[in-house]
Amino acid sequence: MQRLSLQQILAPQLQQSLHLLQVSALELKSLVQEELQQNPLLEEAPKDDPQVEVEASGETPDVAQSDAKAELDFKEEFEVLSKLDEEWREYFLATSSVRGRSPEQEEQRQHFFDSIVEQKSLQQHLLEQLKFAEPSDEVRKLAELIIGSINEDGYLLTPLEELAISSGSELGRLQEALELVQTFHPVGVGARNLKECLLIQLDRLGKSESLEAVVVNLHLDDLARKRYPEIAKALGVTVEQVQALANFISTLEPKPGRMFSADENQYVAADVTVQRVGEEYVVLLNDEQIPHVRISNTYKELMAGEDKGGEAREYIRDKIRAGKFLIKSIHQRQQTIYNIAKVIVERQREFFDKGIAFLKPLTMAQVAEVVGVHETTVSRAVANKYMQTPQGLFEMKYFFTPGFETAGGGALSNTSVKEQIAKLIEREDPLKPLSDQEIVVILKEQGIPIARRTVAKYRNELNILPSNLRKKF
Repeated sequence: MQRLSLQQILAPQLQQSLHLLQVSALELKSLVQEELQQNPLLEEAPKDDPQVEVEASGETPDVAQSDAKAELDFKEEFEVLSKLDEEWREYFLATSSVRGRSPEQEEQRQHFFDSIVEQKSLQQHLLEQLKFAEPSDEVRKLAELIIGSINEDGYLLTPLEELAISSGSELGRLQEALELVQTFHPVGVGARNLKECLLIQLDRLGKSESLEAVVVNLHLDDLARKRYPEIAKALGVTVEQVQALANFISTLEPKPGRMFSADENQYVAADVTVQRVGEEYVVLLNDEQIPHVRISNTYKELMAGEDKGGEAREYIRDKIRAGKFLIKSIHQRQQTIYNIAKVIVERQREFFDKGIAFLKPLTMAQVAEVVGVHETTVSRAVANKYMQTPQGLFEMKYFFTPGFETAGGGALSNTSVKEQIAKLIEREDPLKPLSDQEIVVILKEQGIPIARRTVAKYRNELNILPSNLRKKF
């Protein structure tokens, strides 16, 4: 039995347009540079070119003219292409948002980039210390093997027995190499588990025989669950003393390699900046990361060459179409992001004025209706994009959140409710922390109806422990 089915197949150009909409500015820069290498008819415009400050209409010349112009002779063909090229150069100037910088601004910008220090990896840091150590050649090689096996948190999770088999070395020599690495900075590096990591740090502090070391060595599980009375009973001390021991242990570093993690120094470039000018907020697109491309004059040289056959002209037409579509897609991407950002600013005015607690419920469908696009377009447009605001740097998707209707008939976003919960817990009495039910009662008094399980859910999302584990003694 034959069945007919409908299948949506996106044209390659449409797929490219959607992909350009979704990627971050840095990824877009890479994609455009790839296209510049592949398409000889495209070139990157110099940053110091004079710019025409006019608003882009969004209208684009019709590039599907090859069939209608197929019978034109070479001269007419050349004139058509030249005219289209001029139109697109004007289009590029109209849609470009790059502005010239003063010498002082350029100097400050360059100083910022020159001040960025290249991040050193944990392995590089450890190998540099190994250079100044004086072990035997065999131990040095095994220390290099161990350093190469240490993960980004600073732990050696590969068993020494496994390293001994893979390297054909004696287990005793590997142990000697590990003990050497464990003397390096950061303190605790090379540990095989959390207990060993903390004990190494206590030993370096001269506390290898202290009560803190006993707690870490024998009662680490109880310590994590804040079973202070049980620990106090086992050690024969007061609960207050155990609390003091726990406070000191909490100052130790559970992930010694963390300071060398790339994530700790990750730089995020804002795609949109929102600035307050008088009583209004102005949306600015930050598109300096994106190369500004235009149709080059290369095709003129090709068309003026000896080969004036149809194949050469068709090749040039195809490349010009591809280039024009890329420029149009970039412009549409920027325009869509700009339009969405404007709606966000309008709908979240109180957030920009007062802060996170005043974030309102907002859905992508609501924004899509105002902008005049599909909801999935909004989803793609805000993916991997960031907005710099007077309240700080936020992902654009941060502003989309469901919410609650307050007793007064107003609306409050989930994010705002989480902020309220975090503030309540921050101000609580540490000797008598608030239970989830007590938070429910307080929020209800403030006009925010919420279930206990929802409070527990939000508390977990905020990485806040339950009340019995927050209690201080």
